[in-house]
Amino acid sequence: MQETTPLHLETEISRLTCALATRNADIGKSIIVGLRCRLTLRDVAGIVVISLERLVWSDPVAFCWAVEQVIPGYVMREIRRITTMTLYQQLIHQGLTPGEDFSMDAKGLVLLGNQDAKPDLCA
Repeated sequence: MQETTPLHLETEISRLTCALATRNADIGKSIIVGLRCRLTLRDVAGIVVISLERLVWSDPVAFCWAVEQVIPGYVMREIRRITTMTLYQQLIHQGLTPGEDFSMDAKGLVLLGNQDAKPDLCA
């Protein structure tokens, strides 16, 4: 896999954001395939997440369109895996106990067990 620098990642993020804003599925899919040929799935998922975050601020309709029409399922699954693990780590960091205060189901959804111990997910 290709080594990534902050400038390279920023260039790819901007390129994908602009492509998604055009609402041309072929361009967006082509860029994602090209990224996947050169980068790890985790890197591609990260670029997609940041691109989508930028897009939602400038064009929420294009954001919804991109999620529904352009982002491949394997990238969406990696994004879910990354965000689930991040949430899991945040809950542990806040002092919650896995299996007691919260757990995950087979689909990776986080289930809160003790409704009294509501975590502050913005901390």
